[in-house]
Amino acid sequence: MKPAVSIVLPTFNRLQFLRLTIESVFAQTFADWELIIADDGSDEPTRQYLRTLASEPRVKLLWLEHSGIPAVVRNAGLAEARADHVAFLDSDDLWEPRKLQRQFEVLRARDSCHWIYTAFTQVDGSGRSLPEEIHRRWVPHEGSVFERMAIGRISIRTPSVLATRELIIRAGRFDETISSGEDYDLWMRMALESDLAVIDEPLVHVRRHDENHSRNWHLAYHGRDHTLAKLQPRVDPARRALLRSERVKNGLKLAAEYASLGERANVVRTLHVAFGYSWPYAHWWRDAFKILVRRYVPQRLLNMYRAHSRGA
Repeated sequence: MKPAVSIVLPTFNRLQFLRLTIESVFAQTFADWELIIADDGSDEPTRQYLRTLASEPRVKLLWLEHSGIPAVVRNAGLAEARADHVAFLDSDDLWEPRKLQRQFEVLRARDSCHWIYTAFTQVDGSGRSLPEEIHRRWVPHEGSVFERMAIGRISIRTPSVLATRELIIRAGRFDETISSGEDYDLWMRMALESDLAVIDEPLVHVRRHDENHSRNWHLAYHGRDHTLAKLQPRVDPARRALLRSERVKNGLKLAAEYASLGERANVVRTLHVAFGYSWPYAHWWRDAFKILVRRYVPQRLLNMYRAHSRGA
């Protein structure tokens, strides 16, 4: 008999976190699941540990050649999923024992919703809550959320999502052409197809540690740009205008980040590429000019100009 939920867990090394992650699956009060572990070419110690799970009847191991593209690994796991519902879990994060049970309880009561997410806490490598969690504001959102998601108002972490397999397939699975932001990209497409349900309880613990701070931080901006651009032909004029505006903001933020790092060539390249879709927006010209001035005009001259302006 097929299980009620397929859990897709991609992994690449991280053995020091992986054990506890998998233990949090086995600790679920909702036990009707299968765990699909898609290994993206991990080192031998990690694979040796995974082999110890081969005899578990609810665990399936997929041995993949290393691609380094999360969407490819997630889709490989999805292809093996047998259940009508799919949950996602990353190899360094943790679930509370009641996570799946609570999600099924809520989802069954919401006929219009085919996916659901939960609140989360951010923890360090040792599992301790981060100090900034005290002040982090998290607002639950539900229903038709596409516009709120487009402007970044909704905070969804991949391990908090449970969705029907049919919805994921209808939305098009993960986009394998992008290297970062593949989860946000899929959530945006799913939001076009179904209302969203939420549980305002921190049932997921997301780790923040040295190993998940990507050196290729700019890929998240490029992934978001890709999403905002490709969705425009699929939506009505009002939503299309929103996506265009968000794309302009995204390009300006990327240019500003490059400027803060002193990467002048990337500043110019980013603004040059963004010009093609940003030129009709007056604020883009103003903000692009400010970015260039701050990067290329010596700070001494900027200070003199500000002093003169205040004196005038």
